[in-house]
Amino acid sequence: MTTLYDFTLTDIDGASLPLSEMKGKTVLLVNVASECGLTPQYRGLQELYSQYRNDGLVVLACPCNQFGGQEPGTESEIKSFCIAKFNVTFPMSSKIEVNGEDRHPLYQWLIGEGEDIQWNFEKFLVNSEGSVVGRYNPRVQPDDPELVGDIREALNP
Repeated sequence: MTTLYDFTLTDIDGASLPLSEMKGKTVLLVNVASECGLTPQYRGLQELYSQYRNDGLVVLACPCNQFGGQEPGTESEIKSFCIAKFNVTFPMSSKIEVNGEDRHPLYQWLIGEGEDIQWNFEKFLVNSEGSVVGRYNPRVQPDDPELVGDIREALNP
C-alpha cells in the first residue's frame, strides 16, 4: 500500500525532501500561491503550525502556478514573500503541478479517483500512518472548526 512516506519532493531551496522524514506526523498539505485572493490563508496556516507542531503537525505548502498564473515567481521569491509577509516557518516544496498530465505523483496519490484540484489552497490531511483522512475545499479557512477538529483527532487517534 502506498503512503505519504513513499514520495519525495524538492524543497523550496532545491534540496531533496523525502516525505519519509515526516513518518509519525500528521501532515496538512496545501497547494499555495502568492498572488491569490486566498493568499492570506498563509497566516492561518502558520498559526496552525505554531499551535500544533509540538503535538506532531506539519504544514507542507506546495506552490503551484496552474490556477490563474497566481504563483509566477521563482522559488527564492516565493520563500522571501512568505517569510516577509506571513512569517512562514513550515516546510515548502519547490513549484509543482497538481493537475494535468504533469501532475506530481504525490498529488496523483492524494487525489486517487477523486476530482482534480479546484484552486489554490485546497487542503489534504494525512494521518500519522501516512494515509489521507481529509480533503478540504480551497475556501475552507485554516481556523475552520471542522478542519481544526479533524487535525486534533488525527493528532490524538
